[in-house]
Amino acid sequence: MSTTREPWKLASLAELLALAARMEQEAIDGYLDLSRRMESLERPDLARVFDTLVAEELSHLSKVDEWRQGLGFSTPSQAPESPNELFEDEGVGIVSPDLLSAYRAFSMAVRNEERAFVFWTYVSAHAHSEEIREAAERMAREELGHVATLRRERRRAFHTERGLNIDVTIGSLPDLERKLKHHLDTLAASETEAGKETALRSFSRQAELRLASLVGAPLEGPASPASFPRSALGSPLALGEMLVDYYLNLGSQAKQDLDASRGRAFAAELIHCLGVLRGYSPT
Repeated sequence: MSTTREPWKLASLAELLALAARMEQEAIDGYLDLSRRMESLERPDLARVFDTLVAEELSHLSKVDEWRQGLGFSTPSQAPESPNELFEDEGVGIVSPDLLSAYRAFSMAVRNEERAFVFWTYVSAHAHSEEIREAAERMAREELGHVATLRRERRRAFHTERGLNIDVTIGSLPDLERKLKHHLDTLAASETEAGKETALRSFSRQAELRLASLVGAPLEGPASPASFPRSALGSPLALGEMLVDYYLNLGSQAKQDLDASRGRAFAAELIHCLGVLRGYSPT
């Protein structure tokens, strides 16, 4: 991930929380601008979508502020520069509203939250103190929850806009992980850049390990992996998206804590994978 300042150089917990607050505020400002634009273009339906996203981000910022105040930080510390490319409107701010939909808006928000999740796991992995590592892990867990919430909203918008209620079982979880591994191996075999090939093979290995885990100890949770058409099997990105949705649902619905924990861990791995797969497929 490209950043303006290496995240492991965060000097203190106060600085980390200040950075978290700045990131949330940037998202709030971005969605507010989009809401105002939709209002000015007489699309109140889309303005309401962005208002929903503003409310969601304000809730996130409130949690950061509560955490900061609970630690006795009376005023926000000076935050370092925000990471590049975390909040992106992906052209929504300039595209014709006739080409925009609630589904596309929520898709953009999902990707923003996924980038934030990946960033905080990156901070945690390179932290120079236990305090920073634990705080970054907490932020990553929060972002994973945000991803799950927005993915549900995106799925609802997809069904509403298309008048569909797709709920087809297109294979067992081990079958789907096996198919994803095949896609990743195929991409890796044709990749000419060493760094990308290494990443693809690493994600393939993760799929292999998830497959072995699922065979050895099946997960108990929602019966259907996701509400996707069968055509999703032919696209590594669509298949990865489907599995993330399923594992996030499992993380919130599983009766057993161990299954819920495994579901969240599997989703976390796949969110990192999606960032690479989007380079091979249209979003």
